[in-house]
Amino acid sequence: MEKQSTTDTRVRCRPIGDADIEAVADLLARGFAPRPRAYFLDGLRRQAGRAVPDGLPRYGYLLETGGVPVGAVLLIFTDRSGEAGPRCNIASWYVDPPYRGHAAMLSSMALRNKQATYLNVTPAPSTWPILEAQGYRRYCSGLFAAVPLLSLNGAGRRVETVAAGTTAVAGLDEAEARLLGDHAGYGCLSLVVRGPDGPSPFVFLPFRMRSGRIPLPVMQLAYCRSVEDFVAAAAPLGRALALRGRFAVLIDAVGPVPGLAGIYTERRGRKYVKGPGEARLADLTDTELVIFGP
Repeated sequence: MEKQSTTDTRVRCRPIGDADIEAVADLLARGFAPRPRAYFLDGLRRQAGRAVPDGLPRYGYLLETGGVPVGAVLLIFTDRSGEAGPRCNIASWYVDPPYRGHAAMLSSMALRNKQATYLNVTPAPSTWPILEAQGYRRYCSGLFAAVPLLSLNGAGRRVETVAAGTTAVAGLDEAEARLLGDHAGYGCLSLVVRGPDGPSPFVFLPFRMRSGRIPLPVMQLAYCRSVEDFVAAAAPLGRALALRGRFAVLIDAVGPVPGLAGIYTERRGRKYVKGPGEARLADLTDTELVIFGP
């Protein structure tokens, strides 16, 4: 009688644990080439140090067979004061080709929390119709590339830099101060503009925008209380960013931003939300863009 193999070839879905992050980084680097393995590993390690709402997965879910990951979806959960449920950024969804018939298991687990509001902030254009068919709502149509140095708004206001690890900033509540300090630790530039109407917090994500042969150094506006706050403080912010070699700021938008010089495009930047809550422009905090990088 032929001896049967004891190897378990079943495909199962489970939460990603601390011991899995090396293998998950390998999987995602394979699926999202030319992204290097270090990109995913660094982001997963940042996820390891974040506060996560009770009872929710720290990293997301994986598919495995024989103890080897063959699929994964990363979930970045966060609690926001004033919101009824958690917010979740769905990121880096990949399944090896032979196992894509099991991808529905990942989808079911990823979207199982009906109190959560889910964001997709980096959807490929080919997935836009699919997301809309799945009930996602578009909340951002494109990007406005602003040149704040050309503005006169906010002249005379003072700009302060917030260092990584900061937990208290004069005039800000603790949650907002920690947000600035945490995101400075992720490699963002956190600033506070002080003027007659009080302090206004900002977080900028530095990256190089691929346009032609030479990537252009720009900033993406990752956080402010409202786009109007950025417009009101554009001149001092423009000077602060110019001193760091960044002259353009990308702003999530649904059209040209009144009061700013720049160009609007819908070729990139579309973003979606699903669930009971809403998403707003100028808030990319605790998403893959800041935790993993653009």
